[in-house]
Amino acid sequence: MALRVVTDSTADLPPKVAEELRIVVVPLAVNFGNESYLDGVDLSADEFYHKLQHSPALPTTSQPSPGAFAQTYDRLAAETSEILSIHISAKLSGTYASAIAGRDLAGAGAHIEVIDSLQTSMGLGLLAIMAANAANNGASLDAVVEMVERAIPRTQFFGAVDTLEYLQKGGRIGKAQFWLGTLLNVKPLLACRDGETYPLERVRSHKRALERLVELALEHKNIQDMAVMHSTTPADAELTSERLSAAFPGERIYRARFGPVIGTYLGPGAVGVALREGE
Repeated sequence: MALRVVTDSTADLPPKVAEELRIVVVPLAVNFGNESYLDGVDLSADEFYHKLQHSPALPTTSQPSPGAFAQTYDRLAAETSEILSIHISAKLSGTYASAIAGRDLAGAGAHIEVIDSLQTSMGLGLLAIMAANAANNGASLDAVVEMVERAIPRTQFFGAVDTLEYLQKGGRIGKAQFWLGTLLNVKPLLACRDGETYPLERVRSHKRALERLVELALEHKNIQDMAVMHSTTPADAELTSERLSAAFPGERIYRARFGPVIGTYLGPGAVGVALREGE
């Protein structure tokens, strides 16, 4: 029985891709006051961004419980003896720790490995896709774990946000905190580096921010996989994809949307690029 791959909803995987590759996605929760929603299950991205822009307070997010992971692993153990669970950076969320605890709670029906991707959004998603493709082609758990661990340092995620307000209020601003108070009329570019939010540079306009995303992506060589994400501006994401397709096959660029959890911290107007380089 083939190895099964598990990830979490912060991977922002397009549902069709997850379904085709048989990737199991464990949802985080988004909480608006006393109302709690499972990311991507009972709150769509459109519904979320409408609530986000009209809510008097920033929503909060919470990782899946260890029990939710244990139930997922036990269910999969009925059909496979090997499970690889890849998750958002432990510096950004308690999801990885919850998955470790869930593995310890699960029955002994399968060999389960849990990996901290040091990434988020489609940076994590591309690693899950790579792992699932290898698993579906018959690779063993040990082989896929080694493959993922070697790919993590070669996987990048960077994006442009309209404001740092959401990252600041959500407590995920990381090393970009020193930009606070200095960003009037400029657009910050951020990356996920060493598992946390890292400032790249500041540009003077939204148009220039999109141009810089393309330039930064094309500085990388031997790109194996690429994704373009957005929160509320699909036209920006499509323009970015078109520009990238001049150097990377457009039909191989995944189009994804920042889901409710990632959107809580990036806010409306965010656009991002994720890529994985070969060795």
